Amino acid sequence: MKLSKGLVFASVGASLVFLSVAQAVKEVLSEEELGYRNAPLYTEEAAPPEVQYPTEPPGTGKKFSRAYENAPPQIPHSVEGLVPIKPGQNACLGCHMPDVAKSVGATPMSPTHYKLDLFTKGGKKDELKIDPARYQCVMCHAPQANAKPLVKNVFKPEFRDPQAKERSTLFNRWKEGLP
Repeated sequence: MKLSKGLVFASVGASLVFLSVAQAVKEVLSEEELGYRNAPLYTEEAAPPEVQYPTEPPGTGKKFSRAYENAPPQIPHSVEGLVPIKPGQNACLGCHMPDVAKSVGATPMSPTHYKLDLFTKGGKKDELKIDPARYQCVMCHAPQANAKPLVKNVFKPEFRDPQAKERSTLFNRWKEGLP
């Protein structure tokens, strides 16, 4: 039986792909390495490792740089007594509203939380009232935990503006790339 050159090249190419995939599969993680609890995935007995959250009162915690440009900042203080956030009951606003933040040494809320109205045609508003879509702070902002990373992180953020490590520039750039 006579084989065409195309079929031979296709067979060789498929074999090379198979071998490279097989090489990658050799580096398989065990069940214990996959889970957060460092125990087999199908056991219920093991508890996850304990995580320590900050106990410092507001205004005293050490702030982390942002994980990437315009990332929500992490909460550097205890949230005990501040959550859960309920309608009409958001203790975060007492320190982080822009008209108060500077006087108490807090990070002011980003203008994207009160100057943008993403649900109306105008798109901007001037009154200092938090957008209902941004009212639940802990949906994006999480307390800084003293926890060991579960997996090695090789991500290196790139900041277009050096100040973006500490402050959001999203309000000025939120329409970037849009027609």
